[in-house]
Amino acid sequence: MSQTILLRVGKKGAIYLPKSIMKTLGISEGDRVLVKVEKNRLILEFIPDPLSLALKVEKWCKTTVGEFEEESEKMQYELYET
Repeated sequence: MSQTILLRVGKKGAIYLPKSIMKTLGISEGDRVLVKVEKNRLILEFIPDPLSLALKVEKWCKTTVGEFEEESEKMQYELYET
């Protein structure tokens, strides 16, 4: 996918992405973007939120809260009480 769009730099250096690009990349207000400067190029790379990413992928395991708590207690015992 390749798109070229002319943007204008706003106050305090702000660059506003069009909704179409945000929708295509799955970017929402408040998301993080990595900025790289290479010679005379400005490269923006979307960094997905790990929690949002985890919620979107297919689940391959089911764990109840009780099972999680039991495993947590077991690990704590092994780490701190031996």
